[in-house]
Amino acid sequence: MTDFTRADPNGSTPYTSVTRRIPASTIRRLSHYLRSLEDLEGSGGATVSSEELAIRGQTTAAQVRKDLSHFGSFGKRGLGYQVDELRQRLCQILGVDRSWKVALIGAGRIGSALFEYPAFESRGYECVAIIDSDPAKIGTGRSGLQIHGPEDLESLLKGLGVELVILAVPARAAQEMAERAVAAGIKGILNFAPIRLKVPAHVPVEDVNLVMQLEALSFAITQRRSDA
Repeated sequence: MTDFTRADPNGSTPYTSVTRRIPASTIRRLSHYLRSLEDLEGSGGATVSSEELAIRGQTTAAQVRKDLSHFGSFGKRGLGYQVDELRQRLCQILGVDRSWKVALIGAGRIGSALFEYPAFESRGYECVAIIDSDPAKIGTGRSGLQIHGPEDLESLLKGLGVELVILAVPARAAQEMAERAVAAGIKGILNFAPIRLKVPAHVPVEDVNLVMQLEALSFAITQRRSDA
């Protein structure tokens, strides 16, 4: 679940002070809706129905309306949603209507692949610092950024105004790095380390565990075979 402030039903202001708990599944679907709206806008679409968004997002029209209702009133009955207006509102809700300064902690295989991922920058996530403990990497460069040792972590995060951290380090180092990053003032962590981090409640953590996701996939396939 994620904390979000509820949108003003009349649309005059993005948010009020009322805080609601939004299911993680809803946030994921909002991302799908946003991509669909961007595709529609790119092809000249001006309006879209909840039914069309549902087909594109592989859900139901009722679910689309329920997801959006968490944040206020959107669209008009019988007319659908204005593509550009809804896209802008979803960008505000998801926080991608602005740029974010990101630090990558761990420049191994996963970290290096993430650093080169072009969609991060296009969505406004700017990597401004890379930190790694490997002496062979410290002092070398990646696309104009110098790799720093862990002793520079706090000064880099504070000095550069880093808000988000991508943690791609071994499990044995993850908790310490997370605690140091939180103490330096970061606001959120994308965690690729195979460990559940213990951080203050005000710092959201998104875990990405590829093995667990593969296990969920193999479970789904196994269950289908059992039901056949």
